[in-house]
Amino acid sequence: MTTAPRTAARLALVGTAPLLLTVWAAGPAAAHGAPTDPVSRSVACSPSGGQRAQSAACRAAVASGVAAFDNLRLAGVGGRDRQVVPDGELCSGGLAAYRGLDLARADWPSTRLAAGAGMTLTYRSTIPHTGTFKLFLTKQGYDPAKPLKWSDLASEPFATATDPALVNGAYRIRAELPSDRTGRHLLYTIWQNTSTPDTYYSCSDVVFPAARKSAGAAGPATPAPTAPPTKSAAARTPTAPTPSKSASGVASTPVRPTQTLTSTPGETVSSPTEGDRAPALPLIAGGAAGLLITAGAAFTLRRRR
Repeated sequence: MTTAPRTAARLALVGTAPLLLTVWAAGPAAAHGAPTDPVSRSVACSPSGGQRAQSAACRAAVASGVAAFDNLRLAGVGGRDRQVVPDGELCSGGLAAYRGLDLARADWPSTRLAAGAGMTLTYRSTIPHTGTFKLFLTKQGYDPAKPLKWSDLASEPFATATDPALVNGAYRIRAELPSDRTGRHLLYTIWQNTSTPDTYYSCSDVVFPAARKSAGAAGPATPAPTAPPTKSAAARTPTAPTPSKSASGVASTPVRPTQTLTSTPGETVSSPTEGDRAPALPLIAGGAAGLLITAGAAFTLRRRR
């Protein structure tokens, strides 16, 4: 009578073993110590990473030796990160259980960011800790196909946050991204605890699209068109009427009047040509001759009287 319940219990345990293993495998991904946005390599390649975990980079990381996907931490570093963590092992923190995260590849699951824009780093955690977050970006010219070195990172973080509040299982850190980044880069996060002796390290692959050129950037600037004149100088200058006869009654040389023109858009207005201008000398000569004749006639009449 007692063997039957024991047998049933054993069968139930065997039947639930795969489920327990699945929960255990996903358990580390729910623990504290990794950014989810921009997604870190450890989160993307964890059992809870979804399609990202099936990427070629994540499969290669697992094959090369990733025994854990979270809580990537070192004790007793005390701010000596560059002295403790070796070049080429920044993403693993120098820990063998995470060495697959150091693979130099350009196809890691990434997050698209905009240079010069604001961003919010979401850092998952289940246990609140005090401490300081430091956010670094690789320098322009970074080659993801080469092992990451400390010299690939800027010497100073572009953002820091001390003792942020843990809200709904995550720290959220606002920052402004540098404006001079394009292409694929790596966001490196260091979280140095003050409530524990631990320091957490994580790598998030990001992509900055190239800036679009403006419509006028492709060629030299086109000079602005000048507005055509509404009237020419000749059209604005009134032409004095020319008498047809002189004071003596002698006809003077006729002067052709200047034609007044108005412009339409796209046209220019020119002044009359030399052939259209009447010579002034004959008019002056004729007027002088008339005055002499008139004066002579008046003098003769006075003598006869």
